Amino acid sequence: MPTTEPVITFERFNESHIEGITALYNDPAIARQTLQMPFQSTELWRSRLAPDNERLVKVVALHQGTVIGNIGLEQFSRIRRSHAGSFGMGVAVEWQGKGVGSKLLATALDIADNWMNLQRVELSVYADNEAAIALYRKFGFETEGLFRDYAVRDGVLVDTLSMARLRRTPRVG
Repeated sequence: MPTTEPVITFERFNESHIEGITALYNDPAIARQTLQMPFQSTELWRSRLAPDNERLVKVVALHQGTVIGNIGLEQFSRIRRSHAGSFGMGVAVEWQGKGVGSKLLATALDIADNWMNLQRVELSVYADNEAAIALYRKFGFETEGLFRDYAVRDGVLVDTLSMARLRRTPRVG
């Protein structure tokens, strides 16, 4: 008997997702791979929802109405950096390795390419997060540098990689 793939839907982050996002990032396994602090409140996430800014797109992945991942893509506001943006993402532990991260990243890069016309998308990732690094490389991201002792994780300073994907659009004329 064939197995059916779970239905995953994507929505723009809104008020109805705040408790799910809070729970996602309060999972110690998720918090330790991001720059988020543990024990965040729903009010903190509500305040992050408040600004209506078309340079910032936040998308959640849902399975049966439950938040299982999210990605935030932000175009830089400085005029001379407006061709570039960055993103951060998280996927619930039980959904890692099941294509959710790929689908979130593909969604964000479609917006970056076809709606924001970004030529450069940047990210930082812990240097020992091999699964995330492999995902980013699959989408054309390349390592540009190493930040030594970049952030505290589990009580020690750890390194991160700076990665970027460059997209060149054909010139007209």
